[in-house]
Amino acid sequence: MKQLTVILAMMLLLLSCGGRRQLSAEELAHKLDSLKSLEINEKLKLQGINLEESDNPLKQFYDSLELQTLPVSYSEDYVRFLPAFKPIPQEIIPFMDLPECNEPKAVCLPESLGAKLILIAVDEQPHLYSLWLYSLDDDFRPIDKLCLYAIEDKSDEIDPEEFIQFFSITSDYEIHLLDYSQTKKKTNSEEIFYIDSSRKFTLHEISLE
Repeated sequence: MKQLTVILAMMLLLLSCGGRRQLSAEELAHKLDSLKSLEINEKLKLQGINLEESDNPLKQFYDSLELQTLPVSYSEDYVRFLPAFKPIPQEIIPFMDLPECNEPKAVCLPESLGAKLILIAVDEQPHLYSLWLYSLDDDFRPIDKLCLYAIEDKSDEIDPEEFIQFFSITSDYEIHLLDYSQTKKKTNSEEIFYIDSSRKFTLHEISLE
């Protein structure tokens, strides 16, 4: 593909210099943009996204994801190995409202009352991922997002072995977030979120008294 791009670029350069008329800067820029678009389309095809079949690459990306069945919950292996998660193409990343990252991954969940849900793993540190739950609109763009699991900041004074960040998503789409103290054998905080009619995550507070 790189060779094709180089060849076409050289042809455009020859046409602009030695053809019957010289291409304007605007025409040349348009043709080079077309070449870039062609190269991007070829990259997406390799990842199962064919823009010739659909004008919505976000939908094709969503359809290409593996399905994470419910219920699903925190485990060390799950957040470390991210089973069934698929890399998000670089061309899709700008549409997903992600924190700064290099190689995010995603897996989709079963739809709930028309709500399209995906789990996104964000590499905020090398080889360490935070997990976010996203809800999407009918055009497969993000409506809302919720952090399920955050990477511990190494500069933080809190001992990462002391607290466990636990999350679970039930078959009824209850989203439980819990911080548990290892030494006190006690839950410090617990929150339950639901997906409302606008496909946003709504908090139901729980008293721990």
